[in-house]
Amino acid sequence: MSPLPVPGAARRVRRDWALLTGGGEPAEVFDPSMVADLPEPARRWLVHAITPGTPLWGSVVLTMRGEIRLGAWRPFTARQVLAPPRGFVWAARARFLGLPVTGFDRYSSGSGQMDWRLGGLVPVMTATGSDVTRSAAGRLAGETALAPTTFRAATWTAGADEDRTVVTWRIDDHEERAEFRVDPDGRLLEVTMQRWGDPDGVPFGRHPFGVAIEAEDTFGGVTIGSVLRAGWWWGTDRQPEGEFFRARITGARFR
Repeated sequence: MSPLPVPGAARRVRRDWALLTGGGEPAEVFDPSMVADLPEPARRWLVHAITPGTPLWGSVVLTMRGEIRLGAWRPFTARQVLAPPRGFVWAARARFLGLPVTGFDRYSSGSGQMDWRLGGLVPVMTATGSDVTRSAAGRLAGETALAPTTFRAATWTAGADEDRTVVTWRIDDHEERAEFRVDPDGRLLEVTMQRWGDPDGVPFGRHPFGVAIEAEDTFGGVTIGSVLRAGWWWGTDRQPEGEFFRARITGARFR
């Protein structure tokens, strides 16, 4: 299976995009017996999310639109390749003061990076280094929720109650965990974690982060959240001020 075309916003990391989107037909297809020994919330979610007989794809390419808070809420469009635990590239276009801002966040080949440019030329936000890498690895672990066909590469354990399960990923040199909250019918409602970062300029460390899943849709036999809200300070009285991302997924191509 050939790699998909690289979004313009990700042209500086075209090699990473190609590596994450490339691949062949998986050797296995989903059978509910594969999840029989997982914690009950994980089993419930995966049986709900993956139609029997669906190939266990290793990556997904998503299209989305929404709003991101850069001072004020600003509309964006984006494409993302997500391939846990190997990496992701999120390439987006927004507008700031009436001018286009394009760029990407990524985790690939063991490192994280942010690179955003005004008019595609003038850098407005660039970052690399160990702290960016650890934060991006945490994001990758949480976004497993959008790639349920990769479940066999993770470790699943019991969560805080009968509706929660913890997924643990070994991502290069980082071990990252996220807790999924699943309703009785198997729909994923929320993802929470202690994610590495420096929200609001506080020192780097692990801080509460979460995603609310408000609707879902099915693409090629795989059901994923399609209306999302995300932010820092999740589950605290600072959650409203920490929310910075709202999106609707408009397409998903599993590969």
